[in-house]
Amino acid sequence: MAESNLGYVLQAPHLFSGTVMENIRYGCLSATDGEVIAAAKTVNAYDFIKRLEKGFDTEVGEGGDRLSSGEKQLISFARAILGDPRLFVLDEATSSIDTETEQSIQQAVDRVLSGRTSFIVAHRLSTIRSCDRILLIDGGDVIESGSHKELMRKRGDYYRLYTNQFKKDKERELLAL
Repeated sequence: MAESNLGYVLQAPHLFSGTVMENIRYGCLSATDGEVIAAAKTVNAYDFIKRLEKGFDTEVGEGGDRLSSGEKQLISFARAILGDPRLFVLDEATSSIDTETEQSIQQAVDRVLSGRTSFIVAHRLSTIRSCDRILLIDGGDVIESGSHKELMRKRGDYYRLYTNQFKKDKERELLAL
């Protein structure tokens, strides 16, 4: 498998007409079926793919319109890691997906990004809790910097944003019951 320098997952992943297998393989055209399947397993996409009508041979439709936002995101994530990138960029990768898929992606992120340089852009702060260094940017200026624990201890802007977001998420969960 050829190595790539950059892997990225965007807020709105782009899939093309073709199968799930072809869309993942686009991350490394020389990848074997086994390597594509391994990438899907790594990002927790394998189980949902196997439930599709034809598994990895399922057509995704134009732009992936036969899949949910979370499923498209998982395929995009599998595609990004297939080339074994040294640098990884996640740009609002969890902003438009459900909580269950976010947890699945977060577990995969923790595994996949270990030992790599990565940049994660996120408004959903649960996505960045495990980052080594968090930069809170306002108006183009870095206003706070540190790990999640350090920033929570400071009880500054990050703390207020995080606790407010956490409260809103819990409130939505309770109201959904």
